[in-house]
Amino acid sequence: MKFATLIVLGAIAAASAAYAQPGGGQGGNPEMRAAREAAMQACAADAKTLCDGKTGRDAMMCMQENMSKASKPCQDAMAKLPQRRPPQG
Repeated sequence: MKFATLIVLGAIAAASAAYAQPGGGQGGNPEMRAAREAAMQACAADAKTLCDGKTGRDAMMCMQENMSKASKPCQDAMAKLPQRRPPQG
């Protein structure tokens, strides 16, 4: 069960890493990294409860679809993640 939770948290981190900068940007600035870390910590229990067994993109989509069921701290932390910009083109 811990492994599935880590997968969901990894999906949150990976999905939030590719936003707000041209070309994605893996590290991001300190504020972005702090927001990702806060979301991972705040949503660990929710991810296990709401999206257990899901991995990668499915896990991230599951968390987004179930955000209304997530705890208030998780909702707040996810709301602070910068939104991904549409591709420039």
